Amino acid sequence: MAIIRWQPWQEFDLLRRQFDDLFDELAPVNRPMQKGNGHTWAPAIELKSTDDAIVLRAELPGINAENLDVQVARESVLISGEYKSETKTEDKEHQIHRSEFRYGSFHRVIPLPVAVQNDQVQADFKDGILNLTLPKVEAEKPKVVKVNLTETAAS
Repeated sequence: MAIIRWQPWQEFDLLRRQFDDLFDELAPVNRPMQKGNGHTWAPAIELKSTDDAIVLRAELPGINAENLDVQVARESVLISGEYKSETKTEDKEHQIHRSEFRYGSFHRVIPLPVAVQNDQVQADFKDGILNLTLPKVEAEKPKVVKVNLTETAAS
């Protein structure tokens, strides 16, 4: 009969990888992600509402504006693009042995809380931050109405 040594750390590593795979499968539906080098990625966003507009900020470090596509519908925004890798490995002294950079295409659909005027969007892309100002549709703007109260005489 052969003796098999129990290696608990190997089992913990297997369990951790299974949990990682499970959480990758359960990623939120509104965050389509890019797969590259075994990693998943989607740009981080910040969504704010003002009286007149929705302000969307997306963090896109290291991407060029020409590799970015932004499409705005009345009730959602699609951000897609591509991280391109540099392929200069002619020099044997400077070969890449490990890279955790993400390359390849990505996309993300962001649902908006209210309808916007998609033909009047203002965009700014600077230092890896995309800023979109999305004017709200007139019917969606909050309106404040003063109510006149009259006192009725008790009979």
